[in-house]
Parts: sequence; structure tokens; C-alpha cells
Amino acid sequence: MTTFAIFAVLLVAVVGGFLLPPLWFGQQPAPAGADRRAANLAIFRDQLAELERELGEGNLTTADYEQARRELQHRLLAEVDTGTPTVPASHAPSRPAAIALIVALPLLALIGYKQLGNPDALDPQRTAPRPAVSAAQIEGMVAKLADRLQANPEDLQGWLMLARSYKALGRPEDAAAAYGKAEKLVLEDASLLADYAEALAMSKGAGFKGKPRQLIDRALKIDAHNAHALLLAGAAAMEAGNRQEAVGHWEKLLPMVEPGSEIATMLKDSIDRIKQGTGR
Repeated sequence: MTTFAIFAVLLVAVVGGFLLPPLWFGQQPAPAGADRRAANLAIFRDQLAELERELGEGNLTTADYEQARRELQHRLLAEVDTGTPTVPASHAPSRPAAIALIVALPLLALIGYKQLGNPDALDPQRTAPRPAVSAAQIEGMVAKLADRLQANPEDLQGWLMLARSYKALGRPEDAAAAYGKAEKLVLEDASLLADYAEALAMSKGAGFKGKPRQLIDRALKIDAHNAHALLLAGAAAMEAGNRQEAVGHWEKLLPMVEPGSEIATMLKDSIDRIKQGTGR
């Protein structure tokens, strides 16, 4: 709040510095027209004297001198107004207007900020960091979502949300069951298929045999470059004893991961061990 107030006052002061002096003290006319005419006459005299010098030194013929002098006179007549010089408008001081401006500027600034800005940002209590949600609160929210879906089992997006929530909470069996409720959507998406396969494989330590492997194969048919599906396909191949197949999946995956990351190191070590005949 203090920082905002300082900047607001400075801004009003700068704007007021430009607008208030003319209203408070008035503005006096300046003899701009007379000054310009005198300057043009002085230039004319200098140029005419230069022409006469050139004529006297023989650098100009009489005809050229007369032509140049006439052009100089025409230029002078075109530039100098022979009538009454134009005087900039002037006005007397208007101190009531200045006072009104002093009052109006801060009010207009405040009204504009309330309309276009974020007034809540001025309240430290509203902008203070909110306390983190506890694990118990998260569990409660997930339980409420599960209860709602029991009453509305056709909400497939809700089941997907519940499945992801269970997965994040480390409850793979519940996650697999929730993915199964939304299978119509899952079967058309490679990433969801990989998530579903992983949850099934982790449920009761069942591994990748059977449906998890079928889901992984379907995911790779939909998207052959899906990183999660490639990772699981390699693990499923290793589980089935197909080491070269595992290497094929993981070598395809390796360029997709961040170099030097933990998963990149793990993949490279596994590939090297398999190629050297020491991997399992």
C-alpha cells in the first residue's frame, strides 16, 4: 500500500506540474512574429551583400546578379508576412480551475484504478499467501468427489479426475478402478491408456501381463512416440524376458528425455547393461 501511494502521489505531482502553472499564473503573449520578420530581413541583407561582393569580384555577370537578387526578393516576400504579425493567444490566470484540477486529479486516479485495476491488491491481508492444503483436506475432497460420482456414474471426466487424484495419492488399485469407469474416453487417448496400464500393473503387484500390456500396445498404436507408453513398453518387455525389445523402446525414448536427468541416466545404464549381457 505504501509503495503504491508513493507512486500515485508522484504521478499526480508530475501531471500537476505541467498543467497547473498556466492556469495559476496565466500565459503572456510573445512577440514571435516581429522576431521572425527581423531575422528574415537580416538574412536578406547578408545574402544581398554576398551577391554584391560576388558581382564586384567578377564571379557573377550583371544579368546573373539581377536574376539572383529578384529571386531573393521573391523568397523574402513569401516568407515574411507584411500584415499584422500573428500573436500567440494569451489568457489570464484561472485559479479556481487550478484548484479544481488539484482536487480532481487524485479522485480521478482513484476512480480509474478501482474500475480498471485490482483494488484488492492494496490490502495486505488479501494478498498474503494462503496456507497450504493439508493431506487430510485433500483426502476429504477426493472422498467427496467419489461420493458425487457414485450418484452420477455417467460423468466420465469426473472419473478421470478421480483416477488422477488416486494416482497422486499413491492408491493404484482405486486409480485403476476409476480409469475403468471412464474406459470409453481412456481407450482413445495414448496418455490415458499408459496411465491406466501403470495403475493396473501396480495393483497388488500384478505386473504387465494381460490387460496392462494390451493397453500399452494400444497406446503405441495411437501414438508411437508417447514417452510414458514407451517407458512402460520397455518395462513390460523386460518382464517378459524380451531384452532386445526393451532396448528398442528405451532407445526410442532416450532422445525425448532431458539429457543428464535421472531418468536419462537410468535409461542409458539399463540399455548399456542389456547390450553388455548383464542386464536383467
